[in-house]
Amino acid sequence: MSGLLVLDRRQTAAALRPDAVLDAVGRALVSIARDEVSAPPRIAALTPTGLLGAMPGYVPGLGLAAKLVTVTADPRHPGRGFHRGLVALFDEHDGRALALVDGESLTEVRTAAVATCSALALAVRPGLGRVAVVGAGAQARAQLALLATVLPEAEVTVAGRDPVRAGAAAALHPGARVAGVEEAVRGADVVFCCTGATAPVVRREWLAPGVHVSSVGGSRGPELDSGTIRDAVLFAEWTGAATAPPPAGAHELQDLAPGRPVTLLGSVLDGGHPGRGGDTDALTVFKSTGHAALDVAAVRVACDVALERGWGVRVDL
Repeated sequence: MSGLLVLDRRQTAAALRPDAVLDAVGRALVSIARDEVSAPPRIAALTPTGLLGAMPGYVPGLGLAAKLVTVTADPRHPGRGFHRGLVALFDEHDGRALALVDGESLTEVRTAAVATCSALALAVRPGLGRVAVVGAGAQARAQLALLATVLPEAEVTVAGRDPVRAGAAAALHPGARVAGVEEAVRGADVVFCCTGATAPVVRREWLAPGVHVSSVGGSRGPELDSGTIRDAVLFAEWTGAATAPPPAGAHELQDLAPGRPVTLLGSVLDGGHPGRGGDTDALTVFKSTGHAALDVAAVRVACDVALERGWGVRVDL
């Protein structure tokens, strides 16, 4: 069939099968670590309330795609924000636009997938053990929904500023409970930090030996305090997380000491780096900034599933 395949928000979310996205995101991370990906650092046009970012990328075996994403504050709810946009998939050989999908649901699922990949690779306990999800917004809900699919037996605690929203988020995972942030983090083996914070919400003194932290929020500021970064073995999707300024790089990884290593998660996934290396007391931190290769991976999954199931509409562009 010819023409551009367009998926709405509902169809995009349904086409992002968690197992397939986890696999594709893992492949993309390995390709980043092997320097096989073509993806310039994210650029952004700044507005009084946020930014419009552009993220093109090519991943061998997965495809060519680009995302346009807006990150804005929610004027009705200080401290909260929105991530909205679209992702286009292109034919890598002749340049034809193949598909256009909802960027918001795609970003949520692929971000939850990369955070989960990091936890599965770096956590001490099989099955992740006791899990804290800090946040109650869209990204935290996506993380909980993915965990409910791939790790339904995990012991999960959800922490957020609003107990009602935290309770609604916790309902997405069987058996999850709600607690304060400090209580949830102090009792956790793995912490997923999924907030729109502009200042740290996780403190070093709350983290027990051997904890793994996946931090995926903090577009407008750091989620983790300087003590956590100081003491942690650091991992990221790409080297620019530490070398590029925000919005491409991570707030937490700016101004690291010269020579401070930040290991690529893909190097762990392909066996080139030992990860925590058997040190069960080490604090490990995966700091995600997002990467175009992850969008390529997710949009490929969405397109393939939609074609298989006959979803979407065709537009002649």
